[in-house]
Amino acid sequence: MTTFNTSALAPKTLAALRIVAGLLFLAHGLIKLFGFPEGAEPGQVPLLSLMGVGAVLEAVGGALLVLGLFTRPTAFVLSGEMAVAYWMFHAPSSPYPAVNGGDAAILFCFIFLYLACAGGGAWTLDSRIRTRR
Repeated sequence: MTTFNTSALAPKTLAALRIVAGLLFLAHGLIKLFGFPEGAEPGQVPLLSLMGVGAVLEAVGGALLVLGLFTRPTAFVLSGEMAVAYWMFHAPSSPYPAVNGGDAAILFCFIFLYLACAGGGAWTLDSRIRTRR
């Protein structure tokens, strides 16, 4: 009987988590910055507002995570953004995430906190920059 070495897959699955979370976060930023795709909530928001600042963080931070560039500091900042988003916008309406719609904010917060600690896994620009130095 052969055994399957799952630890060899860890850097690649970590990279998959980083890329998928980054793409989803980028999409949230594009909704708020450009109203794309049309009809998605909350739609385009004023750039010089708290949601506008969040949109920039989501779009730029999501793109940086997809690329694996400045992964740890970016993920740390985005984790904080999601904690603030949850406590400011979701929690006041109900203590239950299933009721207040904050499930995604909680998940993003802890996924980004994990990435801030674990790094970006395989396929990062961070590792390419490190190897060239």
